[in-house]
Amino acid sequence: MPSPHYSLKKQLIGYTSLFSILLGCIFVFTAYKISLGEINEVLDSQMKYLAERISTHNVEPVASKYDSSRHYHEEDMFVDVWAYKDQNYMHHEHHLLVPPVKKEGFYRQQTNHGIWYAYVLPFGEYQIQVSQQEKVRQVLALELAGSMFIPYLIIIPFAIFGLIIIIRRSLKPLDDLRTDLTQRDSNSLEPIDDSQYPIELLSTTTEINHLFERISESQQEQKQFIADAAHELRTPITALNLQTKILLSEFPEMENLQNLSKGLARMQHLVTQLLALAKQDASLYQIDAITTFKLNDVALSCVEQLMNLAMAKDIDLGFERNDLVEMQSIEPTIHSIIFNLIDNAIKYTPESGMINVSVIRESADIGCILIEDNGPGLEPDEYEKVLKRFYRVHHHLEVGSGLGLSIVQKAIQHLGGELVLSRSSELGGLSALVRLPVYLSIHKQEHSIDHGE
Repeated sequence: MPSPHYSLKKQLIGYTSLFSILLGCIFVFTAYKISLGEINEVLDSQMKYLAERISTHNVEPVASKYDSSRHYHEEDMFVDVWAYKDQNYMHHEHHLLVPPVKKEGFYRQQTNHGIWYAYVLPFGEYQIQVSQQEKVRQVLALELAGSMFIPYLIIIPFAIFGLIIIIRRSLKPLDDLRTDLTQRDSNSLEPIDDSQYPIELLSTTTEINHLFERISESQQEQKQFIADAAHELRTPITALNLQTKILLSEFPEMENLQNLSKGLARMQHLVTQLLALAKQDASLYQIDAITTFKLNDVALSCVEQLMNLAMAKDIDLGFERNDLVEMQSIEPTIHSIIFNLIDNAIKYTPESGMINVSVIRESADIGCILIEDNGPGLEPDEYEKVLKRFYRVHHHLEVGSGLGLSIVQKAIQHLGGELVLSRSSELGGLSALVRLPVYLSIHKQEHSIDHGE
């Protein structure tokens, strides 16, 4: 039974090599049998011809001499002529003589020196016998079969090598399909182009395409559900939040109303984040949304919008560095990235803390946003975890949904950028560095939209 992870190529090569060896054995056996038949036919004719030639001359008794220590060949034949009246023929020195027969023909007999072939020709008072060892014929047949097998033995390694190349080329579509699947983006669900694959793989590619289609439909239903639910919840939660604020203005000392207000604020924040996530998953950003703008202006706008939240906690929010960076990209997406990162920093920075925002031109093609705070920061093993949806660090008790950094990461990937989380060397808290291409590639943008990034 093959192992769970056997190689189809190695199995085919192994079976082909084994079959070639077996075929070679069958070839040798068949060549031996054919050669032996041809040799018997030729040598039998020579034996008969020799006996008949002897009968045409004066027939006299002749006794052959066999030397067991000598190696005989196919041309060596033993001739014996003896008279029927000689009753001592059975006492021949080597016992090669066939008993008296009335009909000429070929006879096979077992002697003290192995099996012999003999052609017997009765002639008057004499019996003419031409004999030859069976072993001589078998050795000759084996030599002939071996000489025919040598070319096969020389050719077979090249044949196996050629078969290996043919097998690899024939199975290359499997490697191409694997490469096609491994090189795809994790969100790529577009159908596989099966025009380049053989008929044997069409059923596989068809089923994979059906699977992609089902997954895509399932994802779209999930995204639509989130968007619909967020839209339906947004209006009543906003109304409840306003009513609660009115009640708080009238009864500011009621602790239950304060708890209710915090809960509604948390729900409103979650709905807002869910809407933003649904928009990103549905890839609502269009190519015509690419505009030319200054990254500095977008960062300044985010700081101004969040300044009230920072002042409420007495946080020093300002620019540490402000290089001029002009970009051709999707401004609303970059605004969402910077806004979420600053908002996240304000949540987790203690009162009277500090947040520095820097706009850096790293190179002619890369612009950076660096946001640092003096909050508790994160452990290195949590940098990857906080980018997952709904993951929240336990010691962070601020209002949050666990979606902010996930939305940021998704948007950065959408723009072909990079997010690097680390510990701030200046302030000691979390450092979030965003690298973005200054000029967003339209090809990259099309690819992202097609794949639903």
